[in-house]
Amino acid sequence: MSVKHLFATPIYFAPLCPKKSWASLGKRLLKDAYRIEAMDEEGSDWSELQYPGGYTSYSSIPDLHERSTDFIALRKLIDKHVYRFVRALEYNVDPRTLQMNSSWINITRRGGHHSMHLHPQSVISGTIYLATPKNSGNLKFEDPRLSKFMAAPARKENAKLINQTFVEFEPRAGHVVLFESWLRHEVEPNLTANNRVSLSFNYSNF
Repeated sequence: MSVKHLFATPIYFAPLCPKKSWASLGKRLLKDAYRIEAMDEEGSDWSELQYPGGYTSYSSIPDLHERSTDFIALRKLIDKHVYRFVRALEYNVDPRTLQMNSSWINITRRGGHHSMHLHPQSVISGTIYLATPKNSGNLKFEDPRLSKFMAAPARKENAKLINQTFVEFEPRAGHVVLFESWLRHEVEPNLTANNRVSLSFNYSNF
């Protein structure tokens, strides 16, 4: 008997760049994140209603990758990872046709979380982590077939990764995670007194 694994859901997770390079860039980006929060009154007001327990520039400054030298440098580093991921997915497109079309800061305080969602009108989405205290909330992905399972039994607790219904990634500062934008995901609550800080983004070819 032969079992073939079909219809894979790839996730890309890797260091953004060498540690030495990240040490300097990461510090500057983290400082910029708090500076942006301090001056972004519109985003803070929106976050108070829509993003309890944190701040996001999603509604107010969604184009950080076009605004400063450091964020432009960050985009260029992320580009390289996105192009590798696209080649691994074997899309029938030139990877360079995909461009970052939105990016935003997330500062998540104790209790803050982001419920299940996806990113419409995008091809590849992802996050780069700037500060990740332990227990500050994992990134959780949902099996896209979940609504079709009907009477399927629950999976074993120690099931292989490929058979699990939900898979969690522990965030790591300086690491980028990429996934196809149709994949539902959530960010679990930050259980610490320290902030988790990240920059999320979308890529599209239209």
